[in-house]
Amino acid sequence: AGTQRAGVLTIVPWQRRLREARCVSSLALATRAESAGSIPARRIRRLFSFQRHLLSSRFLRGAPHLNPLHILDEDYCGQAKCMLEKVGSWNFDIFLFDRLTNGNSLVTLTLYLLSHYGLIELFQLDMVKVHRFLVLVQEDYHNHNPYHNSVHAADVTQAMHCYLKEPKLAKSLTSCDILLGLLAAVTHDLDHPGVNQPFLIKTNHYLAALYRNTSVLENHHWRSAVGLLRETELFSHLPAEDRCRQLGSLILATDISRQNEYLSKFRTHLDQEDLCLGNASHRHFVLQMALKCADICNPCRPWELSKQWSEKVTEEFFHQGDIEKKHKLEVSPLCDSETNSIADVQIGFMTYVVEPLFAEWARFSDTRLSQTMLGHLCLNKASWNAMQPEASGSSEELESEQEASSRALPQGSPQS
Repeated sequence: AGTQRAGVLTIVPWQRRLREARCVSSLALATRAESAGSIPARRIRRLFSFQRHLLSSRFLRGAPHLNPLHILDEDYCGQAKCMLEKVGSWNFDIFLFDRLTNGNSLVTLTLYLLSHYGLIELFQLDMVKVHRFLVLVQEDYHNHNPYHNSVHAADVTQAMHCYLKEPKLAKSLTSCDILLGLLAAVTHDLDHPGVNQPFLIKTNHYLAALYRNTSVLENHHWRSAVGLLRETELFSHLPAEDRCRQLGSLILATDISRQNEYLSKFRTHLDQEDLCLGNASHRHFVLQMALKCADICNPCRPWELSKQWSEKVTEEFFHQGDIEKKHKLEVSPLCDSETNSIADVQIGFMTYVVEPLFAEWARFSDTRLSQTMLGHLCLNKASWNAMQPEASGSSEELESEQEASSRALPQGSPQS
């Protein structure tokens, strides 16, 4: 971990700070437990999580484990490290990676990418603050949600990395663009409740009132992210700029109710061939489209990955539908398990939402990755079609319902 000099182990400053942070948080936890008698469980989890992640991420820094007996832990970390070497592959299995990192895929992946792009050194980010911010972000995702959890955030972040590597973006984006793009992917569904905007509105949820029934979830996600940035003071040493506003603009772009607005603007730019990536506002718009693609890219993944995501998101939909039935509320589109199947939901989603977006993205970035995504999308749609029972005279009604549902797709869908 440190450097050996004349028989004396020398600890470099950042390692000393990490050790001091662990000691301080341990002492703070013990002291408060004795003095206060009871500490909010959330705070206790955060202190424990911080210590755990500081230890579990040692392999990212190439540091050996302190306890040589943890052979199984080292083996799992070794496998995770091998996977990170192929993090730019579109076949990256985020489910396996999450298991290998003991449920810490979002923290581990993001730390690696920040280091990979040289952003920690370039922006002189404090490693302790970076760790703490990512731990709090991961914790504020609700992992009891089948779909909108930290694994989804990690998957979107990995997809965003793939898009950032595309030739047009790689040669045009600034380091600030990349940092904002990654942060937006990491936090785009932060503190997602597992239900959609219509549900929040019709149940008179305080968030719906707070944001006046407009982009309720997306506003909550980005403001929650800003709150954690301020709490950890991650950027406190940097000049005050409009980073928070830009982060908000990226996350707000994932609002599915504005899908046609963004897609129409993107298509117009491509038709007129006037996208200039030397222009900061145009680069920001392309980042918005990249995040939108990353957010709903599940149908464009290989079947074995795409199918898992489809099952998870449909489970979340149907759970909301069950709650609505229980409380005698109108069941939201796609959320009724009695009238919808996974195949129905996915075919409508692919046809009316995913295909139009990724067709335009392929026009913008006509690369091997774009063709691979479209190829998987076509195969996956065929697989879901093959699972549908024979039409019984109601195919026109089903098609009409799917089209209507696509216009009002729940923000609890893959793209939120």
